[in-house]
Amino acid sequence: MAEHITYADAGVDVDEGARAVDAIKEAVATTNRPEVIGGLGGFGSCFSAAALKDMEDPVLVSGTDGVGTKLAIAQLVGKHDTVGQDLVAMCVDDVVVIGAEPLFFLDYVAVGKLQADAMAQIVGGIAEGCRQSGCALVGGEMAEHPGVMAPEDYDLAGFVVGVVDRPRMIGPDLVREGDVVLGIPSSGIHSNGYSLVRKVAIEGRTVEELLEPLDELGGESLADAVLRPTTIYAGALVRALRAGAPIHAMAHITGGGITENLNRALPSTLDAVVYRGGEEGPAWDIPPVITYMVRAAGLTPDEAYKTFNMGVGMSVICAEQDEDVVREALAAEGLQTFVMGKIVSGTGKVVYA
Repeated sequence: MAEHITYADAGVDVDEGARAVDAIKEAVATTNRPEVIGGLGGFGSCFSAAALKDMEDPVLVSGTDGVGTKLAIAQLVGKHDTVGQDLVAMCVDDVVVIGAEPLFFLDYVAVGKLQADAMAQIVGGIAEGCRQSGCALVGGEMAEHPGVMAPEDYDLAGFVVGVVDRPRMIGPDLVREGDVVLGIPSSGIHSNGYSLVRKVAIEGRTVEELLEPLDELGGESLADAVLRPTTIYAGALVRALRAGAPIHAMAHITGGGITENLNRALPSTLDAVVYRGGEEGPAWDIPPVITYMVRAAGLTPDEAYKTFNMGVGMSVICAEQDEDVVREALAAEGLQTFVMGKIVSGTGKVVYA
């Protein structure tokens, strides 16, 4: 007679999965938009496209991303309530740069062993990110992988769909010589460069050491500084664009830093000159945690600006004569700005002055 082995014996706890779904239902419901049809638990997620009929030429814009090795730090210190916001930010702030409004979001969570409380924290962070960006969390998947992942390990992936009316799309085609490059501050490291962060600041330290306040970080602990969630700009930027802010292009400053992201907002005939400054540094504030990591890794300025966001989470390009209008429109939505550069003739690169 065959041995009796249940799914739970094989490492998958279906009952814990049901508890996890119950734990996240309330958070998911807080992200609903009027277009959402049905609720959590169906085989597919439904979202009405009726509003698109009012657009001249609606264009759907999709994006997908993850959080990367920042998750390893969250798992190390047992803090899971912020990485969900990181996940949403990495997706919605990519699609907004062409003027798209994020409509709905889906997540995929792979875990070694499902724990309902930890899952509620993770999805709670995803819901917070969706609320901030104005998109609905319409569904997702929790997949338990015993024997493939360690029990405490998990990984996240996110997927967003947005829409923009083609005549209102922005991007490199609108950028002109003489335009101004504005920066919007980052909250810290955001979600990129964490393989280096772990190498120079996390490995070899105990959890207790990571939780100790450091003068170099203004009294903040390393754990809190590196796990500070990524700022979400999409909701405010969508509202500013809807109000008529004359923005030509935007760049989400993620992996590759300013050097390898701002260039994505440029046509092949123009360069962006960024005012990095000399020993005194740039004309904007760099978060202490980034300065700490640059020093710990011994990075040159060129390396630093190609690794971290250096205090700039989003760049906005506009005509020089529209600078005040754009800055006022962004300020009305709670976004601080500073001048970080200008557009000159070139070959589609970021150069520093």
